[in-house]
Amino acid sequence: MSKGRNDLAIWLVRKEGEPLALELAEALQAQVFKPWLSDKKAIEQFREHFTSFSKWLFIGTTGIASRYLQGLLQDKKQDPCLVVLDEGCGFAVSLAGGHEGGGNALAYKVAALVQAVPVVTTASESIKPLVVGIGCRKGVAADTIEAAVNKALAGRSLQEVREFATIDIKAQEPGLLELSARHDIPLRIFKQEDIAARQWSTRPSSHVLETVGVDGVCEPCALMASARGSLLVEKCTPVKGVAIAIVEDRRRKL
Repeated sequence: MSKGRNDLAIWLVRKEGEPLALELAEALQAQVFKPWLSDKKAIEQFREHFTSFSKWLFIGTTGIASRYLQGLLQDKKQDPCLVVLDEGCGFAVSLAGGHEGGGNALAYKVAALVQAVPVVTTASESIKPLVVGIGCRKGVAADTIEAAVNKALAGRSLQEVREFATIDIKAQEPGLLELSARHDIPLRIFKQEDIAARQWSTRPSSHVLETVGVDGVCEPCALMASARGSLLVEKCTPVKGVAIAIVEDRRRKL
């Protein structure tokens, strides 16, 4: 990225998306662009500002975003990244600059804030088959969580892990965030009520149900993060205070 750029901007296609944009701007420390305030065409405004920011969150459709980007992308090592979020907060799509620009990381960050599905299509992420669901006690260190994950992997590599997955009340758990950053593995967050609606725990825990409101965390989170996967490792506690489940993605043959 070129030095001197501002960090993150949010581009609105429709005025109806303004409340969402303002909420995200506060959480992400971003500047919001409202193109309807100018007489100039919106696409022309976007083109003028595109290289002034290193990251863009585009609230609209991928079709419109693609038209806006036409002719602007020159070098993947220098171009800003762009993530598209629909107004309904269904999907956060890393459309440009996934690796070098930080688009993949931004997609996961935005998705965690609004409970959207992060969409990442870069090859190195897409071919990783494992998702690790993690439940842990408050304050567990990253090294302890990593030790539990490695024991559960039983010889499989962390390089095969596409995502860590956990419940929303653990979204800011320092140990999980540190582990995610350490290995550049995104942390996928699921809402408590979405987990509660799925009875996907092979060994329900009355303690977890009493304290968190669901009968399990690691298994349902891992399964929800991998729609075509199946349990490779059922819930286990390789280290005290950390529960792990692993799902392996198995693509159906054509």
